[in-house]
Amino acid sequence: MTNPPPHQDQFLNILSRDAAEAAFLSALQPQPLGHEPVALAGLPGRVLAQDIAAPVDAPPFDRATVDGFAIRSADLSEASEAEPVTLRLNPETIACGTAPALTVAPGTATTIATGGPLPRGADAVVMIEHTEPEGDGIAVSRALAPGSHISFAGSDIARGQTLLRKGTLIGAREVAMLAAVGLAFAPVWRRPRVAVLSTGDELVQPGQPLPPAGVYDSNGPVIVAALRENGCEAVHLGAVADDAAALSEAVRAAFASHDALILSGGTSKGAGDLTTKVIAGLGAPGIIAHGVALKPGKPLCLAVCDGKPVVVLPGFPTSAMFTFHELVAPALRAMAGLPLRGTARVAATLPLRLTSELGRTEFAMVALTEGPEGLVAHPVGKGSGAVTAFAQADGFVTIPALTDTIAPGTSAEVTLFGPHVTPPGLAIIGSHCTGLDAVVGRLSERGISARILATGSQGGLAALHRRECDIAPIHLLHAESGTYNAPFLSEGMRLIPGWRRMQGLLFRKGDARFEGRDLGQALAALLADPQAIMVNRNQGSGTRVLLDRLLNGTRPQGYWNQPASHNAVATAIAQNRADWGMAIRPVAQALGLGFLPVADEHYDFAVWETPRNPATIAAFEAALSESAGALAQIGFER
Repeated sequence: MTNPPPHQDQFLNILSRDAAEAAFLSALQPQPLGHEPVALAGLPGRVLAQDIAAPVDAPPFDRATVDGFAIRSADLSEASEAEPVTLRLNPETIACGTAPALTVAPGTATTIATGGPLPRGADAVVMIEHTEPEGDGIAVSRALAPGSHISFAGSDIARGQTLLRKGTLIGAREVAMLAAVGLAFAPVWRRPRVAVLSTGDELVQPGQPLPPAGVYDSNGPVIVAALRENGCEAVHLGAVADDAAALSEAVRAAFASHDALILSGGTSKGAGDLTTKVIAGLGAPGIIAHGVALKPGKPLCLAVCDGKPVVVLPGFPTSAMFTFHELVAPALRAMAGLPLRGTARVAATLPLRLTSELGRTEFAMVALTEGPEGLVAHPVGKGSGAVTAFAQADGFVTIPALTDTIAPGTSAEVTLFGPHVTPPGLAIIGSHCTGLDAVVGRLSERGISARILATGSQGGLAALHRRECDIAPIHLLHAESGTYNAPFLSEGMRLIPGWRRMQGLLFRKGDARFEGRDLGQALAALLADPQAIMVNRNQGSGTRVLLDRLLNGTRPQGYWNQPASHNAVATAIAQNRADWGMAIRPVAQALGLGFLPVADEHYDFAVWETPRNPATIAAFEAALSESAGALAQIGFER
């Protein structure tokens, strides 16, 4: 008799995003954790816990704001270019930090430097540029009003004035104000100490060798960084295996010695049963939500145990970051004395249709470029396991739970990942190639920022046509003429010649279906073998166009596996998940794969004849010329 499968506690009692947030905040009631005095050097990024009143005036005395001479303004009431007034110099020079000893009597003046204290009797300072030496004195050719070029005591900050308000986020300016009134310390809210613990047998810490089926723990470091960005003191405790005793010990120790605990991984059915059972025993009320109607981020677990937040974020990086910023960060920010939301928002136009699953709030990451009518938000999502999407994205668009599609051309609100957005100096959208990185590196040396979005050749041409990018890298073969790229340009576009690169079929060395055979023979053997699995490329890419032409309408096993990069094709073959696919020669060489040439294709750059910024296009062309040597080293010929 077959044994039944092990019992799994069902976690998916799904709450909506708003219901989960409300329940979590209601149970936690987040408040600042008390205040502590911190010295000036440690204040940037901290939050004031009390109003600060100035204990002294600033400046603390009347002082000169220019280099010149302290005078009595009444002495110069008749001064003019035609009849300058001569004043005798007192035998004293007042520098910064020098207390005046002599009174400025009528008809006299005292030399004074910027910042020097005003001497008794003087009520103005004449600039040295407006005087001429005259015997043992000076000649002044213009009248001055009382108070000219003087900063009076307390004119900047008055004693007793409220200098900074409770809740102020301290930066360099606030530090300057505190120092100006002699305060060496300020009371700030204590930062929450948050333990970060990753879970999973597969996790390997960065810097260590990666075993088969292992993955690097990217969640731990990125959660630590996000915590610090949101006013917390993060403590990374590494990773713990999926072992009940080890997990329980690590969780309880972390919980006891910190103000909050964040785990990542182990929120889904099966492995998640271990984690949730440990958390349920930490204190009341316990688990508040386990399963939230979010995409990505459905398996999120939120708990409050004896007044401390305990959170289990999903294991995939994108899911972990969205759920952290959307539902966890606000509570921790409140504990740090910060406003619940620390993100900025901008409006941008969506160039493509966004679709979503009804009933779940969905977050779509976007990268921003400048379009003809403002910002344009290009979707860059690569799935909940992608890390690089965060590096490309500026923020995200929220698709409400009751919306299944957002039409192209819609103006959408983008929540930024940072405090502000800076569109790149050069937007490059289209086919990606490793050679492009060398060219962009040259641009960076010139101080020009560039962003590359890999959408495929046809996607790049569409973006260029809408004037949402500056350059569209393409490698499209025109079937009728056998010509690359030029036949696909719209009127008003031109090509910047790029380089040539060899496309071919990749395979594991020793595969009898390839060894010793030409292209036609190898392809026939593959199509005749029902066990052969291919890996394709994404629709709209130049590689896909070339491969479809080669297949001539056939759909081999694996045809619908369509990754968006040459590297992904090579990796699938190297890891024995597929037997063959099409990519460029350098990626085959990098992974030690066999390579059967198919076409020496042209990788070029489409631009407008009248670009929005001719100087950056010229800089790109110059960088392209300078990169010939680097391109040759990786197998590309100009």
